[in-house]
Amino acid sequence: MRDDNKKSVIVGIFTLVGIIILVAGIMTLGAQRQAFTNTFKLRAVFDDVSGLQTGNNVWFSGVKIGTVRRINFYGDSQVEIEMNIDAKTREFIRKDSKATISSDGLIGNRIIVIYGGTTQAPPIEDQDRLQAVMPLDTDKMMETLQENNRNLVSITNDLKHLTGRITEGEGIIGAVLTDTAIAENFRHMLSNLESTTINANRMTANLSRFSSNLNREGTLLDQLVTDTTVFRSLRATAEGLENTTKEASEAVSNFNVASEKLKSTDNALGMMLNDEEFASYIRSTMNNLESGSERLDENLRALQDSWLLRRYFRRQAREEAQQD
Repeated sequence: MRDDNKKSVIVGIFTLVGIIILVAGIMTLGAQRQAFTNTFKLRAVFDDVSGLQTGNNVWFSGVKIGTVRRINFYGDSQVEIEMNIDAKTREFIRKDSKATISSDGLIGNRIIVIYGGTTQAPPIEDQDRLQAVMPLDTDKMMETLQENNRNLVSITNDLKHLTGRITEGEGIIGAVLTDTAIAENFRHMLSNLESTTINANRMTANLSRFSSNLNREGTLLDQLVTDTTVFRSLRATAEGLENTTKEASEAVSNFNVASEKLKSTDNALGMMLNDEEFASYIRSTMNNLESGSERLDENLRALQDSWLLRRYFRRQAREEAQQD
């Protein structure tokens, strides 16, 4: 009888443990699928779910807020995802939020990620459909990565070949790095460049001092820039010089006109300078005057010797002698 009781107790213990395990499993599964929480449903339509399965998690701002309830085909070749979302998060998800497919870690399970949304949009409601954003295609990413790897290998080989040629002294860079004469010339060039820079700095300093002296109060440049009296005087001088230039131009013009008139024979001076006949007439007239004056002198000497006027000339000579 005691053995039967012991067996009954053992069976009861195992039965109780089984029931506890069953209840714990049911509670765990219910918690994962949010079977015992107040939820609402959201939908999103994707072209490709990328291995997403029923029961995968839904995340919002890094927090798990629900699970994937159902996956159905939609339209021609699309897939509709139905999600159970915790009702406590409804006020934080907006109608303009977006849904995309991501992964839990680098190689973890696929998950739905809800993001975005603005406060200007109203909160989400039950059975609303979110805008779906297709995730990056992993296969395409791998193809791009492989292509980049091939390019990197090619670049590495080219770089290896280039550095080898430089080490052997080929090309300009190799010659600069290996040829001591070129290196010495380069050092001389840098030294000359440094000297040129020092001279340029010194010249700049001298120009700065010169400009500061020019701008110093009391100098000519300062007066020209700041003294209105000097400016007015210079302007008056410039205006006077301009007037003088105009008068000189007019005088030159008048002189040109006069010289042109002198070249013509329609005036006295022009005739004297340009008319040969008139010039011959003037010369003959001068010759006649000269000969006439000579005859007049002879006549006067003859009169002095004549007995009629001899007494007059003698008296005039005595008067002139007495005055001396």
